[in-house]
Amino acid sequence: MANENAGRVKVTQVASPIGRRGDQRATLIGLGLNKLHRTRELEDTPAVRGMIRKVSHLVTVEPA
Repeated sequence: MANENAGRVKVTQVASPIGRRGDQRATLIGLGLNKLHRTRELEDTPAVRGMIRKVSHLVTVEPA
């Protein structure tokens, strides 16, 4: 039986976007994050990885 969480990552917002550029705030919203310590489980795709890389200083990432 295949692992249901294969190809997924858990992203948690650990820093505030206050004082950051508007595109970084928009990227957090695109990831489904808008408050501190909120966590989302997302598909591990190149697009999501690029978004995570853009705001890597504001989030933590771990395998789901």
